[in-house]
Amino acid sequence: MNPSHKRMFIGEYNHTLDDKGRLAVPAKFRQLLRGGSVVAKGLDNCLVLYPKKEWAKLAEKISALPFNKTNDRTIARFILAGAADADFDNQGRISLPEHLRAFAKLSKKAVIAGLYNRLEIWDEAAWQAYKKSTEKQSNQIAEALGEI
Repeated sequence: MNPSHKRMFIGEYNHTLDDKGRLAVPAKFRQLLRGGSVVAKGLDNCLVLYPKKEWAKLAEKISALPFNKTNDRTIARFILAGAADADFDNQGRISLPEHLRAFAKLSKKAVIAGLYNRLEIWDEAAWQAYKKSTEKQSNQIAEALGEI
């Protein structure tokens, strides 16, 4: 097996949020997040869970954007301002702050999707709707992949 496979997030996992907003992260991902993690607003109304190293790279790029441009200030505020440290409890759960749960409209059922260097956290119904919508565009997606 390629050693890089052990250092990436892949797959789709269904989990349940408890009444306190805690979400269990798959055990195979906890090792990759042991140096700390950050949860932030993502695009498409999901949350993104980054290892601290990946978060630092992204935050540095965003903070380097010119502050005199409206769109750049908006991006910085959107992604950086609401972010929170996501530390694991003894049961491998992270606490998702209320403002982030509200943003992603997270209910009891959630999906954690691995995207190589980060994880996305979706409300299960929103994830299913998103997948259904994108699967209808498989031909366009295939053509875009041809450019990679």
